[in-house]
Amino acid sequence: MMVRVKICGITNWTDARLSVDAGVDALGFNFFEKSPRYITPADARTIVRRLPRHILTAGVFVNAEFAVVLRIARDVDLNVLQLHGDESPADVGELSDYYPVMKAFRMRHGFDLKRLARFGAADAFLLDGFDRKQRGGTGRTFDWRMGRAAKKYGPVVIAGGLTPDNVADAIAQTDPFAVDICSGVEARPGKKDRQQLNALMNAVKSTRKHRA
Repeated sequence: MMVRVKICGITNWTDARLSVDAGVDALGFNFFEKSPRYITPADARTIVRRLPRHILTAGVFVNAEFAVVLRIARDVDLNVLQLHGDESPADVGELSDYYPVMKAFRMRHGFDLKRLARFGAADAFLLDGFDRKQRGGTGRTFDWRMGRAAKKYGPVVIAGGLTPDNVADAIAQTDPFAVDICSGVEARPGKKDRQQLNALMNAVKSTRKHRA
């Protein structure tokens, strides 16, 4: 199975188009207001309306109220909820009745992967680099061997510090369902770089040839 590619932190149509043209599978929109990549639901909706039908859209939420998450998801016409906060298994289960849920976990030394088993309602687990202040888009990697071990609990998405230079290695070590890239293809926070996007996709495509 070919690894999917999601570009997160989309803030404008130009970056969305560049990502689609590069060949990505999904785009992420950050609705956490403290993020430097925050986008309003209205602006996200304008972008989503222009996307090709095959592009999946994910909304990033951090400890948002249930009603708020569902309202934004419906207004923007999202496909997936990406939860980066301290959401409980019950929260994930409740939201999964309405949308597929990708639950994010920040990987730090000593993290017990058995915690994932409590979130059986999640459709996928996003494993991200740990940062005390940021929730996603940290630019920090983690021990990718944890990603391979986590696959016993469900589909795994690798994030955190992925770049065109290391994404092939991350895929080789973890064999994930997907990779999620944000800061690794940016000129600055919230602004993607065409050359980095194309380089990233070339690196991913090289791994797909080996998998085929």
